[in-house]
Amino acid sequence: MSGQDWSDEENDAIVADYFAMLIDDISGRPYNKAAHNRVLQDLIGRSRGSIEFKHSNISAAIKGFGLPLLSGYQPRYNFQMSLAEAISRWLARHPDWLTTPRPPETAFAEAAPLFVGIAPTLRNAPPPIEAEQLHAVARRFDIAGRDERNRSLGKAGEERALHHERANLRQAGREDLARRVRWVSEEDGDGAGYDIHSFTPEGKDRLIEVKTTNGWERTPFYISSNEIDVANARQGDWRLFRLWDFVRAPKAFELHPPLERYVELTATSFRASFH
Repeated sequence: MSGQDWSDEENDAIVADYFAMLIDDISGRPYNKAAHNRVLQDLIGRSRGSIEFKHSNISAAIKGFGLPLLSGYQPRYNFQMSLAEAISRWLARHPDWLTTPRPPETAFAEAAPLFVGIAPTLRNAPPPIEAEQLHAVARRFDIAGRDERNRSLGKAGEERALHHERANLRQAGREDLARRVRWVSEEDGDGAGYDIHSFTPEGKDRLIEVKTTNGWERTPFYISSNEIDVANARQGDWRLFRLWDFVRAPKAFELHPPLERYVELTATSFRASFH
């Protein structure tokens, strides 16, 4: 079959194999890549090298989906959209796989503050051809919308950010302020334009909107018009706290208003009112 395009059946088989290994990888269970490869060779009649290369193609497509990658398979781009469609089919058949399980109640409270890194910039952007492939997958399969609808992921991310803020203040010797940090979206409901009301060590307000993904740092996200309005009205206080690679080892960065300095804001829907 060398040189022939992969069929939907072949793509479905290798995507299922990739996710089987990925689930073990994330869970910390041992797995044998060579054994998986041999099973696929018998199943679909492709060579070892072809299967290895396709696994790396899947890593590239998976990155576009905003999902964690399988360790050891570095992304290889120029994959066909049919491979992304096979990933979408697998996810549709396994919707619960996208749900982030909640850790024990004490896990986040005992966690150290997160390392907050540098926000993505043009200088550390991927090459244009790679970026376009990733953007095409994200647009076609509405990756931002998927993360937005994943309530378990969003809530877990907000809770992690809440305890990060409290831990930071305690390290700064401000236990008084740490006790005053509020999980606004949980206590009062959505609508404030931010999720957490925290403070700087000097006592200045920090109004934090949390956006969480299991994918890489450039995974797109949704932001509401209300959140943007509050960000613009409270530019000195409001922060977007982006959590990424959440299911493995949560990492973070912050965006300060105006958000247009970092991201391109695209209208995706309109409110219709009768005349």
